[in-house]
Amino acid sequence: MTGTGGRERRRAAAGAAGVDVGALRAGLRAAVRGAVDFGTAARALHTMDASNYRRVPLGAVAPRDAEDVAAALSVCRAQGVPVVARGGGTSIAGQATGTGVVLDFTRYMNVVVSLDPEARTAVVQPGLVLDRLQEAAAPHGLCFGPDPSTHSRCTLGGMIGNNSCGSHSVAWGTTADSVRELSVLTARGEALTLGRGWRGAPEGLRALVDGGLAPLRTGYPDLPRRISGYALDALLPEKGADVARSFCGGEGTLGVLTEAVVRLVEAPRARALAVLAYPDESAAAEAAPGLLPHKPLTVEGMGADLVPASAGLPRGGAWLFVETGGADAAEARAHAEAIIRAADVTDAVVVTDQAGQRALWRLRDDASGAASRLPGSGPGSEAWPGWEDCAVPPARLGAYLRDFRRLLAEHGLRGTPYGHFGDGCIHVRIDFDLITAPGIARFRRFSEDIADLVVSHGGSLSGEHGDGQARAELLPKMYGPDLIALFERAKDVWDPDGLLNPGMLVRPDRLDENLRFAVLPREPVDVAFGYQADGGDFSAAVRRCVGVAKCRTTEVSGAGVMCPSYRATGEEEHSTRGRAHLLHEMLAGEVITGGWRSTEVRRALDLCLSCKGCRTDCPVGVDMATYKAEFLHHHYAGRRRPAAHYAMGWLPVWLRAVARTRTAPLVNCLVSAGPVAALGRRLAGITPEREIPPVAAETFSRWWARAGQSGEGPGKPVLLWPDTFTEHLSPSVGRAAVRVLGAAGLRVRLAAAPPTASWTARRGRVCCGLTYVSTGQLDRARAVMRRTLDLLDTCLDPETHPEPPPVVVLEPSCAAALRTDLPELLHDDPRARRLAAAVVTFAEALERHAPDWTPPRLDRPAVGQTHCHQHAVLGDAADRRLRAAAGLTGELSGGCCGLAGDFGFTKGHFDVSRACAEEQLLPAVRSAPEDALVLADGFSCRTQLEQLAGIGARHVAEVLAEGLSEADEGVTEGPSR
Repeated sequence: MTGTGGRERRRAAAGAAGVDVGALRAGLRAAVRGAVDFGTAARALHTMDASNYRRVPLGAVAPRDAEDVAAALSVCRAQGVPVVARGGGTSIAGQATGTGVVLDFTRYMNVVVSLDPEARTAVVQPGLVLDRLQEAAAPHGLCFGPDPSTHSRCTLGGMIGNNSCGSHSVAWGTTADSVRELSVLTARGEALTLGRGWRGAPEGLRALVDGGLAPLRTGYPDLPRRISGYALDALLPEKGADVARSFCGGEGTLGVLTEAVVRLVEAPRARALAVLAYPDESAAAEAAPGLLPHKPLTVEGMGADLVPASAGLPRGGAWLFVETGGADAAEARAHAEAIIRAADVTDAVVVTDQAGQRALWRLRDDASGAASRLPGSGPGSEAWPGWEDCAVPPARLGAYLRDFRRLLAEHGLRGTPYGHFGDGCIHVRIDFDLITAPGIARFRRFSEDIADLVVSHGGSLSGEHGDGQARAELLPKMYGPDLIALFERAKDVWDPDGLLNPGMLVRPDRLDENLRFAVLPREPVDVAFGYQADGGDFSAAVRRCVGVAKCRTTEVSGAGVMCPSYRATGEEEHSTRGRAHLLHEMLAGEVITGGWRSTEVRRALDLCLSCKGCRTDCPVGVDMATYKAEFLHHHYAGRRRPAAHYAMGWLPVWLRAVARTRTAPLVNCLVSAGPVAALGRRLAGITPEREIPPVAAETFSRWWARAGQSGEGPGKPVLLWPDTFTEHLSPSVGRAAVRVLGAAGLRVRLAAAPPTASWTARRGRVCCGLTYVSTGQLDRARAVMRRTLDLLDTCLDPETHPEPPPVVVLEPSCAAALRTDLPELLHDDPRARRLAAAVVTFAEALERHAPDWTPPRLDRPAVGQTHCHQHAVLGDAADRRLRAAAGLTGELSGGCCGLAGDFGFTKGHFDVSRACAEEQLLPAVRSAPEDALVLADGFSCRTQLEQLAGIGARHVAEVLAEGLSEADEGVTEGPSR
């Protein structure tokens, strides 16, 4: 290519080369009213999307409106700087990354401008998250048809850019089918309104189509999920010359979307979900096309590889999720049952209740993350996108899957297909080695072979997520030279200077360039935790984040927790993904150069509540609480720490000192005295809005000794763990637990050194090390944990105790620390694993070891919150069953209380702490019936309720103990709230 246009295109592709970054930043700040951020953190946060690729931008701009977009384009054009439009950053082919300026539409341009129920249309901005549009349309009985599994965080602009589809495409088609009109700015600042009949077409586009009618009519495969390449065939006269439809799937390479008019469809009043079981995925795939004449809303396929045994699906090796609609539940069910009768299945079930359907759809929605982890541990278990969404004619899907499996085996690769079987579109993540040179070479060979296979089946290299860098290089295999030439000419018509998302779709970067892992260290990083699920490699742990961005949801559903700090702030750096990307860049050392001393990473992790919600709610199990503790351990190594780390991290030490000196009344007096308390909070790094909880005058252990509790007698022995909070701050919980466990026939002993131990050992106290872990004082945490193992050595000796006695831990955060942090920090000590395996919650102890005991009937509604650590690590199934057996009705809320141990007490955290509590917990207790019991097993949760709402919550052990007392006294009416 020659001439000025060619030089400009090459300059744009070069990204930052030769750009005066200072002048660019100053120009953007002068011209744009929105946010302009060229800082290290902003650049690091935008280096990656949900793909295998990484590009370092110069900076990010969050425009407020179309005028801002035009101004930004003008400044960038003047310096020849490329521009990439970005929504939720969930693209999996690399098209949301770039080397120039990233336009982030999610901050400001994110609203439903208007909605017309009569016309069934909505006007939306590009940064609008799909679920927000669905919520606006739902009161009118309408919805937006396309619904990718990332619906809770993907944006309409991204959906239009990729021509996204989703599980309901068999009923409502692709995003292009739902677009009516698009407002677009070209790279040269021309404002266009795109529609049918050549409306808004840039000069030269019509002539290009008129000169290429033959290849446009014959060169595209005929299938419902053909997303690859430019949709120039939408400009054919027999298709209405629809410029808006042709723009869809352009991946931001043609123009920048500023507003869209989209079509809405009537939502079924009732839905049913038929789950059809088949022997294997090929059988399910071959059956899928035969269901389409029955007009289902979805025909989704999943294999046993991705479905946990606990899912309770009908027996089989693969399943089709077939959703049906109706005017009422009976009609929807009848439709589903008719499909089952017409299908040749090994088993089937129809689910009509909404909760059951949501649970099943969560399996499907999380598949893109779950498929990223194959059986095993370490790098060999990692699976990546790249050939995530090929599509073939539905009738050929079964044969294609068999060929696909054979090709995987030939290349020595593994993957788990699933996806939109009704449309012939398969998602799969494959265990490519994208780190070593031989692995990358195999990735290229497989990519070339799979492209040939897809084309041989009459398919499209992309059936949903676009081509980006992952597939664009191979488009000539699918389209041939004539159509590829038309694509390049179309790009030049729209974007003559090549400024918009260069390297995508046409004149693409190579598929094995810019890989995100190339910058990571090759040798394992020296770390404190074991990271056993990641082969001991911290880099592999950080690589867990594949960018699906479930942590960026603005509302938590059900009992979910992740990610409370993002929902409170709305900032990417305070999401799990944002933090993982910053850690990735810290390890890379290119953008973030401070290593473990990085202030950017420290700031991002500062608002992490260590709730551990991501450990369970993230589809790939990113554990940011552990990563935060690891980072703080290194960040402050050999340096002075914040005052709160000493004040609250060493809380067990200070409280034991108070207990030994019997000065609790004096301490409580001092911390409640105005000037003294204020000074103490300031010195301790505690926020002034917080009150210091009072210390108990009598510790739980002292009560135990005074009450003559010996742990002798009949019944199964259990060890009760005297955690710091129960011991010093809430001993009533321990006393209640002893009462209930004893009533259930269990023989309760205190977890401590045996009576035969030395006097010094018997003075020692067991401790889970939680406060040291949460503040990153991992050397101290290990010392405390090892001392604990020494104190319990007799109980943990496999020769004397082949099965250690159950260890009942009343505080959920302490139980979680013993279950997870202990064996990770002391992975070289087998006693740590034995103790972790022995830990049970209060409800688990009753259910497993006193199965015949019946709790007192309380027959009251209950509200409160499941502790975030219990949700993430321990599970609450036993607690739910215990509450039901006691007649406690209602569901506890999800989310995080916001206090989160030391987090809510630390200076600068109060507003976020309160925002987290206001999300679910406080509204739930405020709206509860007058006679409701407020339950919170965590000391932090109880403290948050008391300090923010003046509500006294109780541990379930206290409630049951009170019920036992009433039963003993013959009292029938319940206690007041």
